[in-house]
Amino acid sequence: MAAMGRLGFLAVAVVFHLVYIYSIFDIYFVSPIVSGMQLVSVDRPANIKSPADRLVLFVGDGLRADKAFQAFPEPYPESDEDLIPRHLAPFIRSRALQHGTFGVSHTRVPTESRPGHVAMIAGLYEDVSAVATGWKLNPVNFDSVFNRSRHTWSWGSPDILPMFERGAVPGRVDAYMYAADFEDFSKDATHLDIWVFDHVKDLFTQAATNKTLNRALRQDKVVFFLHLLGLDTTGHGFRPYSKEYLHNIQIVDKGVQEVTDLIQKFYADDRTAFVFTADHGMSDWGSHGDGHPDNTRTPLVCWGSGVAPPVLHPGTIAPGHDELSADWGLDHVQRHDVAQADIAALMAYLIGAEFPVNSVGKLPLPYLSANTRQKAEALLANAREILEMYRVKEEKKEANEMRYKPYGAFGGAGLAPAQRVANIDRLISLGKFEEAIEESDALINLTLEGLRYLQTYDWLFLRALITVGYLGWIAYAITTVINLYVVPTSTAPKRSTSTVLGFLSILAALYASFIASKSPSTYYAYALFPLVFWEEVYAQRENLKEGGRLLFGHMGSASHIAAFAVNAIIYCAVIVSLALGYIHREILTGLFILGTVWPVVCGTSFIRSNALLSIAWAISCLVMSTFTLLPAMKHENVDMIVASGVIMSVIGVLYMIFEPFVLSDFSSESAKSSNHTNSLVARVATGIQVGLIILATIVTRSSSLSIQAKQGLPLGNQIMGWIVLVSSFLTPLLHRLSPNSNFMHRLAMMFFTCAPTFIIFTISYEGLFYVTFSLLLAIWVRLEYRIETFGKSQAASTNGSAKTDKAVSHRPLRLSDARVSLFFMVLLQSAFFSTGNVASVSSFSLDSVNRLIPVFDPFSQGALLILKLMIPFVLISANLGVLNKRLQVAPSAFFMVVMAVSDILTLYFFWVVKDEGSWLEIGSTISHFVIASLLCVFVALLEGVSAMFINGIDVGDGSSQSPKIQANGNKDSKKET
Repeated sequence: MAAMGRLGFLAVAVVFHLVYIYSIFDIYFVSPIVSGMQLVSVDRPANIKSPADRLVLFVGDGLRADKAFQAFPEPYPESDEDLIPRHLAPFIRSRALQHGTFGVSHTRVPTESRPGHVAMIAGLYEDVSAVATGWKLNPVNFDSVFNRSRHTWSWGSPDILPMFERGAVPGRVDAYMYAADFEDFSKDATHLDIWVFDHVKDLFTQAATNKTLNRALRQDKVVFFLHLLGLDTTGHGFRPYSKEYLHNIQIVDKGVQEVTDLIQKFYADDRTAFVFTADHGMSDWGSHGDGHPDNTRTPLVCWGSGVAPPVLHPGTIAPGHDELSADWGLDHVQRHDVAQADIAALMAYLIGAEFPVNSVGKLPLPYLSANTRQKAEALLANAREILEMYRVKEEKKEANEMRYKPYGAFGGAGLAPAQRVANIDRLISLGKFEEAIEESDALINLTLEGLRYLQTYDWLFLRALITVGYLGWIAYAITTVINLYVVPTSTAPKRSTSTVLGFLSILAALYASFIASKSPSTYYAYALFPLVFWEEVYAQRENLKEGGRLLFGHMGSASHIAAFAVNAIIYCAVIVSLALGYIHREILTGLFILGTVWPVVCGTSFIRSNALLSIAWAISCLVMSTFTLLPAMKHENVDMIVASGVIMSVIGVLYMIFEPFVLSDFSSESAKSSNHTNSLVARVATGIQVGLIILATIVTRSSSLSIQAKQGLPLGNQIMGWIVLVSSFLTPLLHRLSPNSNFMHRLAMMFFTCAPTFIIFTISYEGLFYVTFSLLLAIWVRLEYRIETFGKSQAASTNGSAKTDKAVSHRPLRLSDARVSLFFMVLLQSAFFSTGNVASVSSFSLDSVNRLIPVFDPFSQGALLILKLMIPFVLISANLGVLNKRLQVAPSAFFMVVMAVSDILTLYFFWVVKDEGSWLEIGSTISHFVIASLLCVFVALLEGVSAMFINGIDVGDGSSQSPKIQANGNKDSKKET
């Protein structure tokens, strides 16, 4: 591996981190779906019917629990009386008050439509690998209530219905869907729900003349599924507190009432059960995906045949209520909360179908209109279904493990599942129904814990293996940096037969255990990397010793050691702060405020000679510190978008006016004595770029106002937006007709190139961040260069530099260069978190991408959001590349140092990942780990961007005329043959 050099190192970095990122899925997101279980249902005598012959499931996609039950003024008032708060879903509310049972259904992350529907209809919490299909199709086939029904009719979105139609027995599920372009986020979305209600009415109208359809509708065990997407679409476009969202609640309530009345009239037998719920909620910012309570709490109201009536407590607060339901006006009605997967078990029970074989839902007994014996028998059947899944999983695990250790709760005498079931059967036969219910409930809980035990069986081993792998990568990366950029002449790696055989023996033992356990192929990669890394580190031990001597050999006095210790403590504190900044963005504010005093550390003489630059740095840091104090969730602010566009346009005009001064490194004398003015072609190209900024501002303002007025996105605006977006990235090609290698010109062109894109995708203060961040980066590059050149003779004796080899073109790294890498990491984190919380899915609003793609398309819209996120990283990579060249450091040196230390953050987040607690905590810690892991991949990719940007660039100090650069760093290395 020593012979691979710089490019090989970057390739290994990308491959290693992509492979190890996948470990989080092997540990935390192994699919819970298995096959081979026997079907289980509630046993009933032949003459006893199921609680209901049919079931109607209404799902208000994106409906929050509080919005469904709270009182609001009429969304579109026409009189003073309309301003008096009233409940916007009176029919659904009346079901909870007088006819059925209600509560809150608690969902799990990711709070997206696919996993939410899978949980409530299949009873299982699907793994996140479904994101690869855009939360639409089935990555793994699963059973569902629809598949257990005799027939299911469904209406709604093409994003949801196909996954249940295709996963069921052919012909069992009918899906009626509107076209995908119906889902337009820029328009009033109530037509989506009205479409569903109208088509349900059409079906029953057809049944009056279609005898075949009429017979099918009158069978037992039939299900009607109404997927109502309007609320979700309206919430994304206008927020869940908007009049549009509240009006959509009224539309849904009216439609539910009409369909209920229609079905009751059609059948006239009171044998229909109704369930109204939602797949997920929605944050105040019109987004969902994470574990915020507004996203995980959804309404659940059940009524009709087989459903228990409300439990009333007149004059007092009924059990089950908390602060959430304090203002619902339902205090006297008992509230029964459930887990979302419990709804599947409830629906299967009501229609008398078998429980879905993968369901982990627990039958919510308070919702059943049944006596105690019936409840005891139903819950026992529920326990048997979950036990059947445990049996299959345990058999598979036992067959694949060399030394399988069974789940402790089922391991002792008299504790086996079969014995527990027999004991519950005996209690039921003795009439001890309450005791049987308690035992069944306890058995379900134990079985769910047993399923979790099997799901997490390999966690301890995998966590240890992954930790050793990351530590090995850090050691290998540091070794490579020292070998390439610190030691003038590296020695060949020292290997012996015994050490190589020792490492190979460990690898062979691990692989043998994987083969015996039939482990996934990824386990082999997890074991390979740490063995290879640590073997290479051991082989390079002589170079490590020499690098340590060169870096630390100058520390001969106590003062030097003390200074190094203080710096080390500060650097560690900054890295810890970056880790905490993932959770508390405000910490970055403190780091920027602390960064304002950095020039002062260089001494008063430096401040005097670079006063303006130091003041500019301090002001830029203070302005940057404000962005992480602003809310990550933003409202669309057209005035702020226009202000950002105006500022960018003014900067463009000023650049064109003072271009010679800027290209002369802000020196008036140099501007007069040298000709830095661009050719006419270059100036025209710059003018076009500035014009595109102005055009982007005008088009974005027009599009935003049109969407806010619910007039949709004008086609002309959409076309012009795409033209501006594409043109902004093509215009820089005009500069090739008259090339200018000045680094300030390149940086300015990059700023102007990305500015129109940032304006189009800005919804609030992001444009101001873009301007401030760009200026801060330019000032940082100049300040680092001034510090390097100021007192250069003293730096060689105080910073622990290696002796410079006159034969090489680049100076070796020294301890003081750690500051550059640390600043790069801080700026990189700022690019992530200054305009939002990238660790939270809910931080991303679709408002911006709706200006180009108003119709829901997760991959296309996600790609545009990623484009917006990547722009700051492109800027920082370009500036670091310029700084790398201005400081005459070997290519990739700073990038490789960052890649060597960035995984300290990754390991921290890996160790604090939670598998227990709230789903908000679990989801956040997992996303933090993934983001920290991707940081190294980002840096590796950014190094490539930087290399392209600085190719042939002139940094004004003669470095562009540098001699040949070795492909693997700053020197030739002795290779082992």
